[in-house]
Amino acid sequence: MSASAPLLAVKHLSLSYRSGHQWRQVVHEVSFDLRAGEMVALVGESGSGKTTTAQAIIGLMADNARRDGGEIRLNGENIADWSQKRLSQLRGVRISLVPQDPGNSLNPVKTIGAQVDEILRLHTDLSAAARRSRVVALLTRVGLSHPQQRVDHYPHQLSGGMKQRVLIAIALALSPDLIIADEPTSALDVTVQKRILDLLDALRRESGTAVLFVTHDLALAVERADRIIVFRHGEIQESAPAAQLVAAPQHPYTRQLLRDAAPPRTARRAPDRLATPAISAAAIGKSFALGKNQRLQALHNVSFEVARASTHALVGESGSGKTTLARILLGFERADSGSVTLEGAPVSGLRGEALRQLRRKIQFVYQNPFASLDPRQTLLQIVEEPLRNFERLSAAERRQRVEAVMA
Repeated sequence: MSASAPLLAVKHLSLSYRSGHQWRQVVHEVSFDLRAGEMVALVGESGSGKTTTAQAIIGLMADNARRDGGEIRLNGENIADWSQKRLSQLRGVRISLVPQDPGNSLNPVKTIGAQVDEILRLHTDLSAAARRSRVVALLTRVGLSHPQQRVDHYPHQLSGGMKQRVLIAIALALSPDLIIADEPTSALDVTVQKRILDLLDALRRESGTAVLFVTHDLALAVERADRIIVFRHGEIQESAPAAQLVAAPQHPYTRQLLRDAAPPRTARRAPDRLATPAISAAAIGKSFALGKNQRLQALHNVSFEVARASTHALVGESGSGKTTLARILLGFERADSGSVTLEGAPVSGLRGEALRQLRRKIQFVYQNPFASLDPRQTLLQIVEEPLRNFERLSAAERRQRVEAVMA
């Protein structure tokens, strides 16, 4: 670590959220430094305060949040009290954010190219042609397939992992002093994850860019970060160089996180291979329009069977067809060719009540929790909806079932 002054210094930062007329403090007297070229990881479970802290640093806290006290110093200057107009001059130029939610972070009515181009248009003197070339280069650098065509696509035409790479391209565009990466690889497969983290490492070496890496993945933080700060209940439990934290964790919570990060050793239940498969796919094919007179073959002649009581993994890069295949299995998409059977019964062509009853037998856990829950409903209403649809239960019985499954 350099003996020079820190690029970022957070001093006694306290933050609160308002619920109704009450304020509840969620970050308590947090202090840490980050130096040029360094990666510091904020690690902790959901609700530990790490994302709220990161949002406060870049001045993008929620409307019901406030800073109760403390300083946020960038190159020695306290930016905690700066106006949004003044902070907007920093964002993208000196501090960039890679947000946690790719689904809600891109403008749905602007092309990918226009959104990456915007920061170049605002902060550089490049011509339109030079900016487009730079946009394609950025999309190529973050590993987006077919970058020449993707610049003219809209966010809904990209998978979650592809959208995340676009957000990373925007954050990297002007080689800022500090990148705040809030779960930047959570939507990415491991090969693309490695490519993105390698890219951040290269930026640190070449430009002295510092990275504040917000993650719940302690193993990933240990692998990549110079220092790790462990958050719990809005407080720092432990702060140490990554190697030291692994070798000699001081706090019981850190030791628990390290134990949880270790792969479990569990007995495998041998499924009955002679029984009817739980689900089978035969020669599935699916293509999508990519542009004028162009089609992308998302799936080609895909066949497999899943035995009862077994777990199968579909593994591949973003855009490889995994989610498209899952949507076909669920009946959300129709395959161009091939067939799907569930417990021996054909799924293709189901409609009306037959398709509704299929939902009792097969369910989807979505990739993006932020865009998958109705913001107008309570959690009780969301979780009890299948019970309302398929079970004759009283309101009290439904609530009991919901509370049990949430516990």
